[in-house]
Amino acid sequence: MGSSSTNGTGSPLFTLTGLPGLEDSQHWMFLLLGVLYTVSIVGNTLILFIVKEEQSLHQPMYYFLSLLSVNDLGVSLSTLPSVLATFCFHTKKIAFDTCMAQMFFIHFFSFMESGILLAMSFDRYVAICNPLRYCTILTDARVAQMSLFIGFRSFFVVFPLPFLLKRLAFCKANVLSHAYCLHPDLIRLPCGDITINNIFGLCIVICTFALDSALILFSYILILRSVLAIASQEERLKTLNTCVSHICAVLIFYVPMVGVSMVHRYGRYAPPYVYTLMSLVYLFVPPMLNPVIYSIKTKEIHRRLIRVFSMSKR
Repeated sequence: MGSSSTNGTGSPLFTLTGLPGLEDSQHWMFLLLGVLYTVSIVGNTLILFIVKEEQSLHQPMYYFLSLLSVNDLGVSLSTLPSVLATFCFHTKKIAFDTCMAQMFFIHFFSFMESGILLAMSFDRYVAICNPLRYCTILTDARVAQMSLFIGFRSFFVVFPLPFLLKRLAFCKANVLSHAYCLHPDLIRLPCGDITINNIFGLCIVICTFALDSALILFSYILILRSVLAIASQEERLKTLNTCVSHICAVLIFYVPMVGVSMVHRYGRYAPPYVYTLMSLVYLFVPPMLNPVIYSIKTKEIHRRLIRVFSMSKR
């Protein structure tokens, strides 16, 4: 590959960036990211511990929540090495294969999150619209099958991306817009024809994010129709309240993702740091907020958390 920056083996080196245009604020940004990482890792680990220890939480809804927590930990740990290297140690070069591996895991966990949120919406649909058959529809075996399907789907849609990039020649400065490797960022750098990459990227987005979000919306239309058929307003609110955590999780995942897509497509004249900040919101906020939301809104988790912290103070 003809590259302006190589590691001596012919593979290109990429240059990571922190906050272009805001170099004087890099140390503050590192502190902020450190807080986000800490909340995300500690919060999701606590969720997993509580679901494991609390027998009453051994239900499909909380199995999916545990899967979401594992996935959020995966997102955080995927970005952690290069973010630490960039902001803390000022090491900004990353090898091609390392970059491809990081890109694979970041996008794998992103597609996983979309699938998990869809599975959780199906759980809410069955619980509200067909409560008498909830235990027979969402058995432990079916939850495991759904989880495996989500994992395999995410793997197979992301697996070709590194190979599609590897066949291209990189002959530019190879400077990335972020402190980690993302496919929309990398696809701007090759000198060759990227038509196949663009078509494949569009197809997997339609088959995952677009399809999942449409099905989530459809499930909530059915849920809303079922809730409106309930005579008592108090019962309606009580039923809808069981969906609040999931609705928040959906919004904090899809809204930043749409924002990142819009900035990349239409924000041509926006300052460089806008791209970076939007991607930071997309990758850092959901893993941090999901455990906080579920800890506040889910009574069983909330009570167990209080018990854990009260015991630690003794």
